[in-house]
Amino acid sequence: MATDTLQSLGWDARYTLMIGLIELGCITLYAIPRTSILGAVLTTGLLGGALATQIRAESPLFRHVLFSVYLGLFLWGGLWLRDPRLRAVFPFRAI
Repeated sequence: MATDTLQSLGWDARYTLMIGLIELGCITLYAIPRTSILGAVLTTGLLGGALATQIRAESPLFRHVLFSVYLGLFLWGGLWLRDPRLRAVFPFRAI
């Protein structure tokens, strides 16, 4: 299924494993508390590449293109909830 999706987006199917390993590495860094911010930054970069690929393929905006944005918001929101250092940098203030 992943190779078919990559091919429909214009990627060579040979990159399926490499992209999957990069994603796994980024998420592993995110899951480890000491490297969570690095993992979030790298995963955000990966999601930016996915967003650019969806834009180039002229995919539907809300279902495909912005899906990377949604994932990034959940990623950083989860990190904000579990890391007091990040909450200190970006405090939440009710209006």
